[in-house]
Amino acid sequence: MTKKTIVFTGGGSAGHVTPNLAIINEIKDDWNIHYIGSKKGIEKELISKINIPYHSISSGKLRRYIDFENVIDVFRVLKGCLDARRILKKLKPDLVFSKGGFVSVPVIIAARSLKIPIFIHESDMTPGLANKFSQRFATKIFTSFEETEKFFPKNKVKAIGSPIRKEVLNGSAERGRRFLGFDQRRPILTIMGGSLGAKRINETVREALSQLTEKYQIVHLCGKNNVDESLADISGYKQFEYVHEELSDILAATDLVITRGGSNAIFEFLALNIPMLIIPLGLKQSRGDQILNARAFEEKGFSLTLEEENLTSESLIKYLEMLEIKEEEIRGKMKASQQGEALKTLVTEINKFL
Repeated sequence: MTKKTIVFTGGGSAGHVTPNLAIINEIKDDWNIHYIGSKKGIEKELISKINIPYHSISSGKLRRYIDFENVIDVFRVLKGCLDARRILKKLKPDLVFSKGGFVSVPVIIAARSLKIPIFIHESDMTPGLANKFSQRFATKIFTSFEETEKFFPKNKVKAIGSPIRKEVLNGSAERGRRFLGFDQRRPILTIMGGSLGAKRINETVREALSQLTEKYQIVHLCGKNNVDESLADISGYKQFEYVHEELSDILAATDLVITRGGSNAIFEFLALNIPMLIIPLGLKQSRGDQILNARAFEEKGFSLTLEEENLTSESLIKYLEMLEIKEEEIRGKMKASQQGEALKTLVTEINKFL
């Protein structure tokens, strides 16, 4: 019997791709799966690792400010729509699933023109420009936060949480410590600035390194091209651009985490019961979604928030001390939060098309 076809889209950052990977892993035996993304985005790199057919399209960037590039990008998006329509006409999918990001817009426009059902998942507290634009074309819209439902049509939207990759939940702390060469005695602090890194966090962590390594063994996932070779021989400090296969083991061994406020990452740490110090991307660099995500988690008692403009080596040490004091209280609230049904819900909804 011929399998039905689903097309995934979403890209621009790892946060627009990893939830798709979680879903793909659950449905790969029952569906014929394809992915549409940009020609050079991180989505192409991540999807190539799992042997799923990848189709590149032209795509522009959605900006919230006036720029001549916006004019050029109109034509890129129009070309992307034609690219996506040609691909979808050939594949004839039964469903398109989008995680947002600028590359998803042409795919959704093309899918709507071909009357293909469209599912959207919005990770952040407030919708990004791509999902804000695409909501009118969606069949169903899923959100990570209950507070986000108000931004979408009531008859389409449902808050379910964030789909968590099962492999992230199945790590071994023993394997993680062995991979890192860390001992059992001192706690492990993991710093994650996202797939592209976080310059200010990287710099501040390295400024405070002598103090931090007195108390913690440190895993620093510093992003592409951000490894500092001059620090390679420091005991108790391991730095990587990014890790893939070993990430679940590293997180299983982690006691505390410093992270950006991207929704997918913080929901994964919540599912793993790892207390977080969230340093969200500031308003000068973003639309403020990470700040709202961080505040929501802090209000629920899952984390502490340190605004980037207040980030110094002194404030970093101070907030980590506060996080350590609240560690058991935070873990208790995390365990009581009953997270983890989002992936199951999405798989059930998708499989209704089988």
